[in-house]
Amino acid sequence: MAIVKLAPPPGAAVLRYELGILSTEAMVYRRIAALPGGGVPTPVLLHEGDGFLLLSVLEGTPWDKAADSMSPTAEAGLRRELGAITARLHTLAPEDGRFGYPADGSALSASDWRSAFTAMVDALLDDAERWQSPLDVRPDDIRKLVADGGYALDQVTEPRLVHFDLWPGNIFVDITEGGENARITGLIDHERAFWGDPAAELVSLAFGGDAGPNSDFVAGYTTAGGSLDFSTGFRHRLGLYHLYLGLLLVVECGPRGFGSTHLAFCRRHLVDSVTRLRALE
Repeated sequence: MAIVKLAPPPGAAVLRYELGILSTEAMVYRRIAALPGGGVPTPVLLHEGDGFLLLSVLEGTPWDKAADSMSPTAEAGLRRELGAITARLHTLAPEDGRFGYPADGSALSASDWRSAFTAMVDALLDDAERWQSPLDVRPDDIRKLVADGGYALDQVTEPRLVHFDLWPGNIFVDITEGGENARITGLIDHERAFWGDPAAELVSLAFGGDAGPNSDFVAGYTTAGGSLDFSTGFRHRLGLYHLYLGLLLVVECGPRGFGSTHLAFCRRHLVDSVTRLRALE
């Protein structure tokens, strides 16, 4: 048995960053498979075809579906394991040294992180105008917040692979012994990945639990060799990445046809991220 993942059909409404993202997912599977010593569980890419991927089936259950059946001790252990896996993922670097989205010919990449991230935000703002997205904040204000954080973005000099969608639904786990023991069996849905700042990973990880400096996740990450310094610049960048995700969530509601309840949640996330960033000024 295998899983077939299809690209959007020609002419489908997609956001700019989504152009060519199936090839991004295939690239990530290949790079993970080539990691010396492994360390990042994920489906195996069995075949890449024209507009589709054939993937192996993972054991286990998505974390969000299994959370109620595991003990606090098991969950803490999983967060530490996830930290170690993420640190291993972040050892992957682009072959061409560029930041941003890796799809062939992507305009959303650059030789430095500030330029790449600014282009990524501008692309979403263009999509927002196209879809008349209810941002609750002026686009020029978002651009100013990004520009004001330029000093922090410039601190990132080495691009690393960022999954950027590690919420519990994309993490498969196996639970045993009545919920007292658990292990991660794989990460899925790598299509949103980009080459950038490892700090950006904490945004989606926060949906599954604490990702702060004293968390089980960070303990696992640092023990495995990763580094997250939580300096002033780091926290400023983290605020920008919350802004980026909030903007993405609101804008994608247009082409995906999400309902009012989900849209309201996304709008709150965006407004809250803007409020936090303004507090840094």
